[in-house]
Amino acid sequence: MKVKLFALVCATVFSYSVLATENKSLDPVKLINQQGTLIYSDSFDNQLSQWVIEKIDTSVVDIKQGEMDINDDGGTTVWFKHSIAAPSVIEFEGKVVVAGGKNDRGTDLNFFWMAQEPGSTDFFAKSKWRGGDMRKYDPMQLYYIGYGANDNSTTRFRRYPGDGTRPLLPQYDVIDQLFMNVPNTHTKIQIVSLNEGTYVYANGKKLYFIDGEKEFNKGYFGFRTWKSHVAIDNFKVYSLAML
Repeated sequence: MKVKLFALVCATVFSYSVLATENKSLDPVKLINQQGTLIYSDSFDNQLSQWVIEKIDTSVVDIKQGEMDINDDGGTTVWFKHSIAAPSVIEFEGKVVVAGGKNDRGTDLNFFWMAQEPGSTDFFAKSKWRGGDMRKYDPMQLYYIGYGANDNSTTRFRRYPGDGTRPLLPQYDVIDQLFMNVPNTHTKIQIVSLNEGTYVYANGKKLYFIDGEKEFNKGYFGFRTWKSHVAIDNFKVYSLAML
């Protein structure tokens, strides 16, 4: 009886593994509930002490109505202070604000993750020098998604290898309206970093399975936008105990 039970368990695990590999999909909520431990969170109630802001002088980053409000006039990145390692889940709710303001263009809910500065022992040593200038991130090793960028017409994933290039593969160039911004409406993003690859979900729908990008398994997460107005809430990071 024990032998049969063991065989059944092995067959179930094998079937699940094959299914996950073939479909390149999973349930982030179930994964968090079963294997996740909350290690960081920010509901942006009253301060931004967990964040490092890189921006031009005329951009404004503060808290409004219980959210981190990024009103950017020409380049802003807001980094989470703590390095995040795989296996993990990063999730947040973000929206593009369209309320008649100068930068309210309804575009660019963008973000970096697994960011590293090659050759540096202090990731934030050059924060003032970078100052939100997008090209000054090119030498980094990182992953980047421009969500609803280019006036809310494209969503794109890029891997920065650390040599100044930012290659875009066609399978990561998305124009489906399902993965664009809806003004003044939150999009829930979940980034699931596993050994087999990285899954990215938007409102529970799989946006990407990123395979073969295993070099970057630890680094910094940052919100990024350009001449846009975005608001962020319910930022959470879970470590995963892979069974």
